[in-house]
Amino acid sequence: MDKKVTVIGAGNVGATAAQRLAEKELCDVVLIDIVEGIPQGKALDLTEAAPIEKHDSHLTGTSDYEASAGSDIVIITAGMPRKPGMSRDDLISTNAKIITNVTRQVVKMSPDTILIMVSNPLDAMCHVAYEASGFPKNRVLGMAGVLDSARFRAFISMELNVSVENIHAFVLGGHGDTMVPLPRYSTVAGIPITELMTPDRINALVQRTAAGGAEIVSLLRTGSAYYAPASAAVEMAESILKDKKKILPCAAYLEGEYGINDLFIGVPVKLGAGGIEEIIQIDLTDEEKTALQKSVKSIEELKEILKK
Repeated sequence: MDKKVTVIGAGNVGATAAQRLAEKELCDVVLIDIVEGIPQGKALDLTEAAPIEKHDSHLTGTSDYEASAGSDIVIITAGMPRKPGMSRDDLISTNAKIITNVTRQVVKMSPDTILIMVSNPLDAMCHVAYEASGFPKNRVLGMAGVLDSARFRAFISMELNVSVENIHAFVLGGHGDTMVPLPRYSTVAGIPITELMTPDRINALVQRTAAGGAEIVSLLRTGSAYYAPASAAVEMAESILKDKKKILPCAAYLEGEYGINDLFIGVPVKLGAGGIEEIIQIDLTDEEKTALQKSVKSIEELKEILKK
């Protein structure tokens, strides 16, 4: 393979992302974790599945960052997972230290890489990685909107009993309870869902989307979502690796777009070989602007916690 992606953190999200990357034959994969044996064992297991899945991606499991040298993309999933009754905000102090250390080691080995952040609280961890890396803003982005939009699309599909392939949806704002799903930009075969569902049903789906992660945490009891988050991160990586220039909602650093400054927040962006190649600005209603500002305030509060 002429492309390399390193995944930091060999837990459920990281290992599943490694599996998706390899089975799509997008790149060679390096899986790193501080717990000796875990990344090695999972990489070997995935390697032994390769003859059955019919791919030739090379997988390496290690606790040594030297193996990550020259990575085109680094997906960071490391950190303490969310537990039942725990908000993403509760994770911030512990995970900020982890992300700072991880990012500095990544940058030493791959100074030209693109960082895709998955660790929670997502928007705040993007800021931590951005500052620790010293990278330009186009090379640090967060996996949030792709996952949230996928959840919204899944719920729309379930509600209308139609193929998920017909559904497009947009979710803006922070990754959490203050995200901003946009029903009027969400369509089924080009038809806005506002013409296919009552406002009450749309609102119910919007609320379920906002609580999507918490719903899974409450069901699993001993963990959090990982299949969909891994798929979301890999879709972003694929657009970059193949220079597909997909328009995807991602956490991006804004400098005046949407009237927002010095903040990572979910907005539609064009993803290509250079990372974030363009931030797409769309017109929002007054109600949507108000909801987005509420999300902005929530992220700003997290940034203040980081300063302490």
